[in-house]
Amino acid sequence: MTSRIAASADVDETAVIGDGSSVWNLSQIRENAVLGTNCIVGRGAYVGTGVRIGNNCKIQNDALVYEPAVLEDGVFIGPAVVLTNDQFPRAINPDGSLKSASDWEAVGVTLRQGSAVGARSVCVAPVTIGRWATVAAGAVVTKDVPDFALVAGVPARRIKWVGKAGVPLLEVGDGEWKCPSSGEMYIETDGRLRPADETLEEN
Repeated sequence: MTSRIAASADVDETAVIGDGSSVWNLSQIRENAVLGTNCIVGRGAYVGTGVRIGNNCKIQNDALVYEPAVLEDGVFIGPAVVLTNDQFPRAINPDGSLKSASDWEAVGVTLRQGSAVGARSVCVAPVTIGRWATVAAGAVVTKDVPDFALVAGVPARRIKWVGKAGVPLLEVGDGEWKCPSSGEMYIETDGRLRPADETLEEN
């Protein structure tokens, strides 16, 4: 199985593209970026220098994934999503000189396994999006998102819990939640959610 790279894509020779991955038209993969197996990078997407992307990830059209972002396996990045990397953005220094790469320190966004970031949302680094969490379209994330949380708004706040299927969970009482799609059960403890078959130590 080989990777597929569109003729109009700009993939640096030092980037690593995993088997079965596709890089579509007008997208750019920068120096030393690593893309896992069976990934899709959509039209016009940007993956910054040294970004690490796991297996089975989808980065949709026109998304901007700035370094030093880290995407674990199975992450979804929607169309026109932005993962930022500058806490205090300025084009110039106080003396009026143009900022160079050495004039600021890049900070990244981390997306844990199975998480999803909806279209046109912005994750303001440094933040971590938890396992299987979902960021609603158009949200602005300024704080870490817990595992299995659904967050929405500006700034983003948790509005529901979601399961691995991405469907909002139904509360069944005594801190237990059920996925209406898969039937999988989850347990809420001290504001955290975990699958019922996981111990607290594993989460």
